[in-house]
Amino acid sequence: MQVFIKDVGRSIELFFFLALGFYLTVNMAGNFYGRYGIEYMGNIWVNWFGISYFLFVVYIAIMGFFIFKEVKFYNRFLTSKIFWLFFIGSIYIIAVPFLKGENPF
Repeated sequence: MQVFIKDVGRSIELFFFLALGFYLTVNMAGNFYGRYGIEYMGNIWVNWFGISYFLFVVYIAIMGFFIFKEVKFYNRFLTSKIFWLFFIGSIYIIAVPFLKGENPF
């Protein structure tokens, strides 16, 4: 039962970052890119993934490096190569509109 409760809590964490990323994508990202003359249209779901995953990585890094250093859940993320590759991908998704001058997704 204790494992089930931990799994539910972690699933809520993941859902929270998806919801927060969705909110930021729909309500703020368009205005942010618009200030720099970048038209924000197309497949913004790619941007949603990038923003959500970026926030999730920042959260995991804070929790794993500073608050819960000995918890396996966070340590497994921080030592995973795929986790960091996706992080680089999320930074690319967020930054590429500035490099190209448009949202290419």
